[in-house]
Amino acid sequence: MTATAPPRQPGAPPGAPVDPQELAARFEDEKPGRRLSGPVALVLTAVTLAIALLALWQVFRPLAQGSKYYLIYFLAGVLPLVFLAYPAELRLPRRLRRPGGTGDAAQPATTGDAAQPATAGGTDRPATGGGRSGPSPGDWALAAAALAGCLYPVLPVSLGNAGGGYDAFLDRQGLLVGLDIAMGTVLLLLLLEACRRTTGWILPAVCLIFLGYGYYGGLLPQTWAVAHAGLDFGQLIDAFYNSDSGFYGTPLDVAATYIVLFTIYGAVLDLSGAGRFFVDLSASAFRRSRTAAGRTAVASGFLLGTVSGSGAATTVSIGAVTWPILRRAGYPAERAGGMLAAAGVGAILSPPTLGAAAFIIAEYLGVSYLRVLGWAMVPTVLYYLGIVLSVEIDARRSGVRPAALAGGSPWRLLARSGYHFASLFAIVGLLAVGLSATRAVVLATGLAVALSFLDRRNRLTPARLLTALSGGVRGVLAVTVVCAAAGIITATTTKTGLGPQAAALLIKAAGAVSSEPAVVLALTALLAAVALSLLGLAIPVTASFVIGWVIIGPALLDLGVSAPAAAMFVFYFAVLSEVSPPTALAAVAAAAVTGGQVVPTMWHTLRYALPAYLIPLAFVITPTGLGLLGIGGPQRIVVATTITALSVAVLAVAAGGWLPGVGPAGVPERVLGALAGLSLLWLQPVPVAIGAVLAGAMAVGVFVRRGSAGPSGGTRAGSPA
Repeated sequence: MTATAPPRQPGAPPGAPVDPQELAARFEDEKPGRRLSGPVALVLTAVTLAIALLALWQVFRPLAQGSKYYLIYFLAGVLPLVFLAYPAELRLPRRLRRPGGTGDAAQPATTGDAAQPATAGGTDRPATGGGRSGPSPGDWALAAAALAGCLYPVLPVSLGNAGGGYDAFLDRQGLLVGLDIAMGTVLLLLLLEACRRTTGWILPAVCLIFLGYGYYGGLLPQTWAVAHAGLDFGQLIDAFYNSDSGFYGTPLDVAATYIVLFTIYGAVLDLSGAGRFFVDLSASAFRRSRTAAGRTAVASGFLLGTVSGSGAATTVSIGAVTWPILRRAGYPAERAGGMLAAAGVGAILSPPTLGAAAFIIAEYLGVSYLRVLGWAMVPTVLYYLGIVLSVEIDARRSGVRPAALAGGSPWRLLARSGYHFASLFAIVGLLAVGLSATRAVVLATGLAVALSFLDRRNRLTPARLLTALSGGVRGVLAVTVVCAAAGIITATTTKTGLGPQAAALLIKAAGAVSSEPAVVLALTALLAAVALSLLGLAIPVTASFVIGWVIIGPALLDLGVSAPAAAMFVFYFAVLSEVSPPTALAAVAAAAVTGGQVVPTMWHTLRYALPAYLIPLAFVITPTGLGLLGIGGPQRIVVATTITALSVAVLAVAAGGWLPGVGPAGVPERVLGALAGLSLLWLQPVPVAIGAVLAGAMAVGVFVRRGSAGPSGGTRAGSPA
């Protein structure tokens, strides 16, 4: 496959290439950090390597004092680095900015729709990548305070009735002394500031709302469902600092065990050339197809997703290579951007490296990560089925031209570089024989390192391996502070009983419409989907899942939904925030690559990703839907998958306005198709029968329309979508 130039940054002079990694960072849930050099870079590298080695050591020789003891040291390594690696970016009001000075006032203005992504996310992302300036004295002071706050629980020195080491600190649970509360408060404030630096203002604001609810909730009228007895500040700090549901709860445990190791694994695969191989393989496999350009983009998104686990990053990576091909094929920028974003966000849905929330599911439900992968298999296949069908429909409706792709035989490429798949298969195989996910990924990482020596250009020499280890840990800095801050939400919810109370309110709202149990469940699921989608617009996927699980999860469980279905439902809608307007970070990133208008790109993305919004409803509202998660035996799995696949196909026709092999669908046929698709998703005999009849009527309508249009009716491929 021929090499292509990296995408141009919005607002940059024509022909000025930008590193795709830098462009991706601008549209991630996390902000881009500083690009450090000199002694500070050496410090950062040394500490990240120490953290990586500690994480690897914990896999095979866990610290005797337990996992919480390890988490204290892990956070003590990560949190200070956040203040060194991420700038404060505190901005003065516009009227106080000095003309020609630094900061926002000095940044060049951008024009055109392509410039909109810089602020479309609403999270104070800078117009360019991470700054080049080093940490300020204030940053160093905050880093030192973070180190002290994190290490205080294990400080072996007695300070009056405080200190005394780890065991003494645990013994004071519920009875914290003044210094304990002071250090816990320092850590609380530093975590909020670290979240602000890495994700923007929204998540810290949400945490403060929960903190305020914990402190002032006792003042609410006791007749209110969300009122509680009230907690004083010391009780809240104790819950955050010295309990298993606070800073050192399950989310941080997942970040410090699973996520950091899988991030290192992804960095190793990337440096070994796996990412480029996946894109080249996709291009080679479809190079002779009429829809080669679209198929290549979708297949590249799926394959890169196995090692990325990030929607925006995958979108930019595949867009940098496939957008020139899509443009030659005649795809409009907005349609191509929608395709790239939908394919890219599938990275968080694609086994074997799902997003961080999937590991939290495994911990919350007490199941193996392999089982979570099993739950994700069928929905992932159906998701990409919907995208592929939309690609085929668009190619015929929009008159897409065949695009010649340079490249040799895919079989030769597989023979030469197919070893990149070995470590991915190894993860699944090792999980299947009973190894933990942490050990499986470490062994798979070692295999990837060894196999890299088969390619002289991408050998992971000791220096490059250290780069991968350091880069992997740096990639987990932001998600670590998000997971630690999520402890504020989980601890407050646990101490106040907010989860059951909110669940009761949600069910009551649905019950106000109907008393029929099936209708109440469907309405609750619909309200939950809307709430999760809105929540995900403002905060990262991991935090969105944690909040959704503790607030909305109980409502689904109370209505009889199984724990796997409820957890995966929350997971999917948390992930879909990356393609949901009006933020849709993956779509905004795609618009930056293609230069298309942002809002139309978002709507095209929504059309391509439509199955992902509907399939989670299917496995929640009916018992048969559990077959989509691989639960309930072969017959249920086959029936649920087949019917839902038909639903996805019918909805793709309704959304795209074209029945492949026949011709265009008019408005009446598209309405029938939409009703048929929705009816089929209710996996019960009567709705399925109604859906099948409506789908047949849609097909008949398209045939009749084609016949009435005459011989030229099927040649309108160039009509606008």
